[in-house]
Amino acid sequence: MGVPFFYKWLVGKYPNIVVPAKEEDEAGAGTSSPSSRGDEQAAGPNGVYHNLYLDMNGIIHPCFHPEDQVYPPKTFDEVFAAMFEYIDRLFHVVRPTKLLYLAVDGVAPRAKMNQQRSRRFKAAKDAKDAELEEKILREKFRDEGREVQPRETHEVSDPKVITPGTEFMEKLSKALEYYIRSRLNSDPGWKGIKVILSDSNVPGEGEHKIMSFIRGQRSLENYDPNTRHCLYGLDADLVMLALASHELHFSILREDALRPTQPENCIPLSKELFKTEDSSRKCRGWFPRMTETTPSRDMSPKKPYQFLNIWVLREYLELDLKIPNPVVKTDIERLIDDFIFICFLAGNDFIPHIPSVEIHEGAIDLLLEVYKQAFNKMGGYIVSTEKLKDKHAAYLKVSRLEKFFHELSLCEEKIFLKRYELRERLQRNLVRRAAEEWKERNYGNMEENPDGPDLTVKSFSTNYSISTYSQDESDVTANTLELRRNLMDTLRNKQDLIKSGACKHDAIRLGFAGWKSRFYREKFGVEKCNEVGKLKNDIVQKYLEGLCWVLRYYFADVPSWSWYYPFYYAPFASDFKGLSQFKISFTADKPLRPFDQLMAVLPKESSCALPKCYRELIENEESLIQKFYPSDLQIDTHGKRFLWQGIALLPFIDEKVLILATKTVEDKLAVHEINRNTVRQEKIFLRNSNTMPNGPAFVQTSDCSSKKLLLDPSNSELGGWLSPVDEDSVSCGFFRSPIRDPQDIRNDQTISFLFSNPEPVQIVPRLLDHVKKPEKTITESEISKRPLWHTYPGCRPPETIPTVAEPQLTISGFGRGRGRAIAAETVLGSSRGYGRSFHGADTAQSRGSRNDRGGAYAFGSACAGRGQYGAAFQRQQTAWRPVGNSGGRGGSGSEQRRGW
Repeated sequence: MGVPFFYKWLVGKYPNIVVPAKEEDEAGAGTSSPSSRGDEQAAGPNGVYHNLYLDMNGIIHPCFHPEDQVYPPKTFDEVFAAMFEYIDRLFHVVRPTKLLYLAVDGVAPRAKMNQQRSRRFKAAKDAKDAELEEKILREKFRDEGREVQPRETHEVSDPKVITPGTEFMEKLSKALEYYIRSRLNSDPGWKGIKVILSDSNVPGEGEHKIMSFIRGQRSLENYDPNTRHCLYGLDADLVMLALASHELHFSILREDALRPTQPENCIPLSKELFKTEDSSRKCRGWFPRMTETTPSRDMSPKKPYQFLNIWVLREYLELDLKIPNPVVKTDIERLIDDFIFICFLAGNDFIPHIPSVEIHEGAIDLLLEVYKQAFNKMGGYIVSTEKLKDKHAAYLKVSRLEKFFHELSLCEEKIFLKRYELRERLQRNLVRRAAEEWKERNYGNMEENPDGPDLTVKSFSTNYSISTYSQDESDVTANTLELRRNLMDTLRNKQDLIKSGACKHDAIRLGFAGWKSRFYREKFGVEKCNEVGKLKNDIVQKYLEGLCWVLRYYFADVPSWSWYYPFYYAPFASDFKGLSQFKISFTADKPLRPFDQLMAVLPKESSCALPKCYRELIENEESLIQKFYPSDLQIDTHGKRFLWQGIALLPFIDEKVLILATKTVEDKLAVHEINRNTVRQEKIFLRNSNTMPNGPAFVQTSDCSSKKLLLDPSNSELGGWLSPVDEDSVSCGFFRSPIRDPQDIRNDQTISFLFSNPEPVQIVPRLLDHVKKPEKTITESEISKRPLWHTYPGCRPPETIPTVAEPQLTISGFGRGRGRAIAAETVLGSSRGYGRSFHGADTAQSRGSRNDRGGAYAFGSACAGRGQYGAAFQRQQTAWRPVGNSGGRGGSGSEQRRGW
C-alpha cells in the first residue's frame, strides 16, 4: 500500500534523485549507475544492473484492472498475457546481467492484515453503494424509454481475489513458472540469468521478501559490495527499504506517476474514490467511449518509467540532515536510520500516523526540522540498528525519543488550529458557491422555490447529463455513456462529505481548550481522569511496540507474525511521556496459512473466493466467527473531507478463535484446495547446465540425507541452499502451458530447484568495505528551504525561503486588534505577540510605516487564544516571500524586509 503522498513530497524536495528511463539503446547510455563507467559487462540503455527485483503486486494490479486501457481484461488468461508483456518491458529497460527475482505478496504479518481487512471491507461497501446507485439510474432511464447496455460480469470483476490462497493466485503461480521457462528457453537476453520465483504461498510481503534476500546475500563473505540492484515497485515505502539496506548502488524503477497519460478516448473516474496516490493505480479508472473508432488495447499510451537513485538521495539527506555543532560525531548511516524511523510517524501500513502529522501538510519537513533542533538535546541518535537482534529493544533509545516527541508536541495545537480554520473556511466557501449556483439556475423563479437552495448532493450537479456524441451515433451507446457519467458524478459527490452535506458537527475541535478530554470521551467513551490516564498509557505502550516492530521489520525480519496495534487511533505527540517504564519484547511465532488470512481480510461479499466449507463459516449465523463480519460497516470520518479517508471501525480478529473455527472444516477440503493452503519455498530456475558461468555451481553438504546442495558464492555469485522439487513438478523436456493462448514448451532446457536464502547472522547497517563511492553531485544550494505548514497563511507555502546573510531592517507597524510584538532578529526567527488570534489560523493585515504593494500579512498560532508565534510574509505581486515575524492576528507587529 505504501505511504500516501510520500513519493510526491520526496521528488518535490529532492528533484535530482529521479532520472527518466531510456527504453532504447542511445549514445551515452550508462549514466544511471554511478559505477557503470569502465564496467566490462554489456550495459543496457540505462547502464549496468546486475540484479532486477520485481514487486509483482505492482504489476498484477495494473494488469488486472488497468486505468489506461480502453478494453480492460475480462479473463485471467488476458491478465496473465498482459503481465508477460509488462515484465518483458521492464526486463528490456533494465537488462539484468545476473539475477531476476519475482516476488508475489504472500501471507502478511497480522499487523498488515488489519489494514488489508479495512481496505477490502471499505471497497465492498463502496461497490455495494455504486451498484445501488446504478440500479436507480437504470430504472430512471428505463422509465424514460432509454435503452442502455446490460451490466457486465466476468471473472476479473473482483480485485480482492489478488490475495494468497485464492484460485487466481494459484493459477498465477503456474503462469509465472511457464513464463520464466519460456523466456529462459527462447530469449537470448535471458541467457545466463538465474531466476527466483517467490509466489503467494511463500509467506511475507513481496518487497520484504526481496529485502530479506538482499540482506542474506549481503551477509556472505564473498558478496560483491558493488552489486548494482534495481527494484521495480509502485509503493513509496520501497524508498525506505532501499535506504535501510545500506546498499549504495541501488535504484528504484517505477512509472512516472506524477506525469498523467490520460487516453483521449476515455473518461476519467474521480480519483477521490481511489484512496491514495499509490492505490489509485489499483482501481479501474476509465470507462471506454464505445465507438467504432475506439483503438485496441495495444494502442493505449504507456506511462514512461523513471529511476529513483538511492545514492543521490543519500547525498541530499547528508546535506539536509546536517546538525549544527553536534554533540556526537556525525555518521550519515545513523542519520539515515533515524530519518527512516521518524518517517514512520507520518504513516505506514502497520500503525496509524500521529494525528498532527500529515504528509500533504509538509509533515516530513516538520519532522526533519524538529529532529535537527532536538538532536543535541536528545544527546545523539534515536536508533541503533546494530542492536536489532536484542530481545529487549535496546535498538531504540526511548529517553531520546521522548525528548523528540516533546519538541514535536510544541507544534501540535498550532497544527490542529490551522487545520480547523482551513476546514471551516472551505466549508463556508462551498456552501456559498452552492447557494450562488442554485440562485443562477433558479433566477426569476424564486417564488416557486420558497425553501431556498438544497445544500446537499443535489445542488452539486449530480444529475447533469454530459454527452459528446452526435445524433448519428448509437442511441444505446450514448445512453450507456450518459448513465455512467451520471453514476460517476453521484459517487464523487457522495464521497465528498462537505458537498454531500454528510459532514458531521465537529464535537472535538482539536486544538481548542479541553480538546484532549473531548477526544477520549468521543472516541473511547472514557471521561474520568484515572480512566483516561490508564487508556493513554495503554495506547502509548502499544504504539511504542508498533514503532519497534516496524523498525525491526524494515531493517531485519518479522519480530512477531501475530503482533498488531489494537487501537484505531494513534496517540498524540504530547502523550509520549514516561516511555522508559514500558518493557518491549516480541514472541517469535509463525504466519497464518493462506485460507486463515483470507478469512481474516475478506468481507462477506468476496466469500466466493474461499472454499465452500470456509464460506459456510461466514454465512452461518451461529458460527463462532460471525461477529467478525458486520453487515453494517461504521466509518469514522471526523476531521476528514472524503469518505474514503475515514477509519473503518471493524472488530479486530481474534486469531485463536478464527483458527479454532477453521480447524473444524479442514477435513472437508479437496486435494487441490489443500495444495492452495500450504506453505512453500522459493524456486530458482536456470538453463540446464552442470556448471555456472564461472565454474561448479554447488557443493554437496556433509549431510547427504538432507538432499541439500550448498551454493558456492565464489563460483555461482549466489549464496544459499538448493533442494530438489517434487518429481511431479520437474520438467522432463516438455512443459504444458497453464493458459490457453501461449504454446506449450517443447524440448525444455530449464531446470529448477527449491531455494533457501542464507540467514544473516548479523545485520550490517553501514556501507560494506571496498564499495566504490560515486563523485558527489549535490550542493547545499540545491537543498530547498520551505516554511513549515503551520507557520504560514493559507494551504500552500511559498516556493522556498532564500538564505539571508545581510543585516535585516526592522520596521514597526500597526495592525487590527491589540497587543505588541517583539522584533525578530532573523528571517526564520520567531517573535512573541500579546494579542488575540482568530483560531490561530487566519491571516492578518498589518500596516507598516511604509505602504508596500499588497501589504504585509502575518500568521499566528495561539494556545488558548493568547501568546502567538508566527512568521510574517510580504506579498509582492503574486509571490510570497518572508519578511520576518509578527505577533499573529492583530497587535502591533514587527516585520523585517531585505532593504527597500
